[in-house]
Amino acid sequence: MKPSVGRIVHYVSHGTPVREDGTQAFTSECRAAVVTSAPDGKPVSLCVLNPTGCFFNVAEQDEDGKGGGSWHWPERVED
Repeated sequence: MKPSVGRIVHYVSHGTPVREDGTQAFTSECRAAVVTSAPDGKPVSLCVLNPTGCFFNVAEQDEDGKGGGSWHWPERVED
């Protein structure tokens, strides 16, 4: 599938830096995002929807590793 403007995707947050004791204040999490620009080449521009507000970012697709700072298609949920 090709991303297009207005589509909903998942953005993977980076999380906060790891502390000396190995913990993080905030871990990496999937967030809803709306594609705001999808040029033929990669990456796409996103409006990321966080519980505390929105931010804009440019991200590459990563369906396999789902690393921080990337986006992927939402997983299908079945009953």
